[in-house]
Amino acid sequence: MGEAVTPALSFEHVTKRYVYSHLGRDTVTRGIEDLDLAIAQGGALGLLGLNGSGKTTTMKLALGLLTPTSGAVRVFGAAAGTPETHRAMGYLPELPYFYPFLTPTETLDLFGRLSGLSAAELAERVPAALAQVGLAQARERRLSQFSKGMLQRVGMAQAILHDPRLLLLDEPVSGLDPLAISEFRALLVALRERGKALLVSSHSISEVERVCDRAAILVEGRLVRIVEQADWAGSAGRLEELFVETVRSHGAPA
Repeated sequence: MGEAVTPALSFEHVTKRYVYSHLGRDTVTRGIEDLDLAIAQGGALGLLGLNGSGKTTTMKLALGLLTPTSGAVRVFGAAAGTPETHRAMGYLPELPYFYPFLTPTETLDLFGRLSGLSAAELAERVPAALAQVGLAQARERRLSQFSKGMLQRVGMAQAILHDPRLLLLDEPVSGLDPLAISEFRALLVALRERGKALLVSSHSISEVERVCDRAAILVEGRLVRIVEQADWAGSAGRLEELFVETVRSHGAPA
């Protein structure tokens, strides 16, 4: 038997609790509880759940922005939140913010330098990334002139600029028109074909259905079900049915 391949991202019995202090009293709330989950290299996992289910906490733990209360989060086998793991991942937040007085080219140049790319690498990768997200013709326009959908494209360009092996995408099609959604979907499929791993958090279950090979359903901070692509393949809307069925069976309104 061959050696096991290290997962792109793993949560090993991870619990995150938030403690708030007010007037001498501590209030503890749960972010996620005993999350045990892994994404294979080249795999694509959709993260599904109602508001407050723990999706944002999960993303922040993977990025190293939060520290687990217990358990371990690893990126390609290394502890999350280190320079090494940051270089290995790209991140698209739900609401990316950029300096409005910059152009897409200037913005990517800034992010590329922060990521440690050389001038030669930037000269090659910036135009390529903008072309991949459909912004080649708008590369010298000020971001103050951009729509929300166009800013989302800039966000995607900065996420893929340094050629990461793992992409964390929070509502990647938010604000996009139908044509842009189709283009983004094709880009994500192409990235997967190049061996990139994807974690996609989205309320657009149909997009998860089209792009991912598995879906993890969170309810009130707990992972309650993993759905495999075979469970929804060939039946449009089936993943949404499974999601609604699952959250209702665990007492959550849907």
